Amino acid sequence: AGKSLHEGLNGTGIDFNRAGVPLLEIVSEPDIRSAKEAVAYLKTLHNLIRYIGVSEANMQEGMFRCDVNVSVRPKGSSKLGTRTELKNLNSFRFIEQAILYEIQRQIDVLEDGGTIKQETRQYDAQRGVTRPMRTKEEAHDYRYFPDPDLLPLEIDADFIETIRSSLPELPWEKKERFLKQYQLNAYDANLITLSRETADYFELAVQHADGGSPKIVANWINGELAAALNKENLSIQQSPVGSSQLGALVKRIHDGTISNNVAKQVFIALWQGETDPDAVIEQQGLKQITDISAIESVIDKIIADNPEQVTQYRSGKDKLFAFFVGKAMQATKGKANPQQVNDLLKKKLGS
Repeated sequence: AGKSLHEGLNGTGIDFNRAGVPLLEIVSEPDIRSAKEAVAYLKTLHNLIRYIGVSEANMQEGMFRCDVNVSVRPKGSSKLGTRTELKNLNSFRFIEQAILYEIQRQIDVLEDGGTIKQETRQYDAQRGVTRPMRTKEEAHDYRYFPDPDLLPLEIDADFIETIRSSLPELPWEKKERFLKQYQLNAYDANLITLSRETADYFELAVQHADGGSPKIVANWINGELAAALNKENLSIQQSPVGSSQLGALVKRIHDGTISNNVAKQVFIALWQGETDPDAVIEQQGLKQITDISAIESVIDKIIADNPEQVTQYRSGKDKLFAFFVGKAMQATKGKANPQQVNDLLKKKLGS
């Protein structure tokens, strides 16, 4: 496509800055019923395009945009109303806002006895309104004409099948597999498979966890890792903590070497440049205390030092249990096995 340029020239120039860049245009039928449905469709399409490597689909850079045709009709009517076209929307938020405004605008016009003009409109994000760009009544107004140098391109069924068979695992297929293979819940599986890169990172981390819970891996990716990436505005491909490191960290949580809370300290060290979770655990003396007698000794002292809270707890103030857990973890610098702390406290406070 070329764009005519007139300003600052003695004649007319043509800007061919997009020459050689392929354009994929997908046209949907007029069967989308709401702004939310339109955005859900576009998000699914956007994810699919990124998954199969067609495009990075960066909306800020104009790689993925949409024109939206909007019309309204009386409830129960099967006849489509006159449409308007909203051009070059490049964010999911603006798409939803523009559709909602245009639907209401058309309803207001019709209820006031007016008629809808078939026209192209643009969305003003600052004012939250749509404005006319140009009116087009018929197809010839678009000035379409065939290029005599471009021959018709016929694609046979065998070629299509060859391409189809080479497709990678699609997002919804991957999600179903993760639900079954890794026993993730729907929420975790959905987040993990939103991007192909995150899904690949997850599977590699699970491998390096060497029997560690896939659920714990998912929790860490969706929790600590996602938060750290968002804070630094990084993609998962740019993560300072690789999938093998996260997997090794989860392995140590799963086998009881460290608690989940202590693992956060190790994660910070990895984020800051350390490479081996085991080395960090050893250097910082973070191994979990699992010696029952050592934990019991700490708990006995806490109970002896806090007789008033013990009396209140035994009188029915169950919320004080967290106070004793906190004291035990504080005394052991977070290294006591949480389950053993809970079990021993219940036993001793209940006696």
